[in-house]
Amino acid sequence: MEELIRTNDPVIISFAESLLKEAEIGYFIADQNMSIAEGSIGVLAKRILVDSDQAIAARRLMIDAGIGQELREQR
Repeated sequence: MEELIRTNDPVIISFAESLLKEAEIGYFIADQNMSIAEGSIGVLAKRILVDSDQAIAARRLMIDAGIGQELREQR
């Protein structure tokens, strides 16, 4: 899996998740439950991971949806 987005913004996470579901791109949201460990202050960012074989399509989808600035650098 490749990291697509890392953010504290719940709107970006929700929007990206909706786009990925609609496009049937496999994904996983990591660190969702870290707010319990940090005391719900929002310091730790959540990460959206996508299947490596669908990373290019996922990146294109985010760019086309206007949230390309949220993408992590490719490795």
